[in-house]
Amino acid sequence: MKLSFRHIAVIIALGLLGWALCGAVMFIGTAALGLETTLVIHAIAAPIIFAAISWFYFTRLAYTRPLTTAVAFTSVVIFMDFFLVALVINRSFDMFRSLIGTWVPFALIFLSTYITGLAIKAPGGLPATERTR
Repeated sequence: MKLSFRHIAVIIALGLLGWALCGAVMFIGTAALGLETTLVIHAIAAPIIFAAISWFYFTRLAYTRPLTTAVAFTSVVIFMDFFLVALVINRSFDMFRSLIGTWVPFALIFLSTYITGLAIKAPGGLPATERTR
């Protein structure tokens, strides 16, 4: 299936939604609990957030395969963290030195999206073409 501009926009919008929810966890958590505790909570929350978004995506839309979707969602998060958070907000790339602050959440976002997609597309589930009709 060839992706239309609308399909790509929806995938990016869902990635941005997940990124914004993770950002809310970081913003609220840092203000209430401090950075170290918030980083752990964020590392737990990020894959849960993206598993929920992925469940919605794969059960309702499923324009792309699990691997493609995992790469897309993770790329949106990395892009936003690099260009908005690091360059504009923090004016520093220090956040990328933190394993728990960036690299673990990136990996878990990728894995949770990919695994959710595989689980939903497992034998016995409806093919994407049947879900979107």
